[in-house]
Amino acid sequence: MWHAALLLLAAGVSVSLARPHLQPLSKEMVNYINKMNTTWKAGHNFRDVDYSYVRRLCGTMLKGPKLPIMVQYAGGLKLPAQFDSREQWPECPTLKEIRDQGSCGSCWAFGAAEAISDRVCIHSGSKVSVEISSEDLLTCCDACGMGCNGGYPSAAWDFWTKEGLVSGGLYNSHIGCRPYTIPPCEHHVNGSRPHCSGEGGDTPKCVHSCEAGYSPTYTKDKHYGKSSYSVEASVEQIQAEISQNGPVEGAFIVYEDFVMYKSGVYQHTTGSALGGHAIKVLGWGEEDGVPYWLCANSWNTDWGENGFFKILRGSDHCGIESEIVAGIPK
Repeated sequence: MWHAALLLLAAGVSVSLARPHLQPLSKEMVNYINKMNTTWKAGHNFRDVDYSYVRRLCGTMLKGPKLPIMVQYAGGLKLPAQFDSREQWPECPTLKEIRDQGSCGSCWAFGAAEAISDRVCIHSGSKVSVEISSEDLLTCCDACGMGCNGGYPSAAWDFWTKEGLVSGGLYNSHIGCRPYTIPPCEHHVNGSRPHCSGEGGDTPKCVHSCEAGYSPTYTKDKHYGKSSYSVEASVEQIQAEISQNGPVEGAFIVYEDFVMYKSGVYQHTTGSALGGHAIKVLGWGEEDGVPYWLCANSWNTDWGENGFFKILRGSDHCGIESEIVAGIPK
């Protein structure tokens, strides 16, 4: 009996040792993940940034109001083992673009604006190439939530169909009607951008005018969606939607280890939940036999695989398959 109790105690100790409490963003966490020899590699994407900044990046409210579910006819649709929207529609430049949300929890607006930009190009047969403004969506959609303090992806797509969105490129690009006004911040110690802090300012104001020197007018520059909808939480339905209509917006729970992602197929290994995060999902594939979704993040190109990442596909990992939204341009 005593012997059995000792064994149980030893087992309990080994389990608690297996999941040490690691300081987020630390060298110890990176080493721990890499020693686990899981399906991905960790490293430092952010050096010398406030933990509050990383928390603020995750500005997506999960399990919010749902749009009606659109069921794609997938019968007889031959889905390839590998699919990458960048290769499928090479004449649409926004598919390759990585944006930077700066010190603002605007990922919900970025995932939507990015996928909408791609879809406008794809559905126009690449005749219309436009960067849809994350700024316009972030600042003018009151029903979407709380701006830089978080929002709902479904509401973002609904806003596009009802109110429309103007064009607008990256910070300081002077591209389009309303470019992004929140500066990118420095993920690394010795760079030229301002320091990343969690003290991101307030959400910029909603302005119904374009920046000086841009024409047409704000109203004439609007692009509208014909429909917006949720996609069923099924791998085949999401694949059918992406392969037929282009990238979608997805959202999932971000844990502390995700912030350290460098390469491979991410799956949660260690660390606490930081919050909900929205991204663009643009394809799928398999790496060393591990199925993944291919996604674009909005944390600049010095994060992950030049701004992109892969996440485990097929088991609703971190909720990645439960929050997919999309729409068709007018």
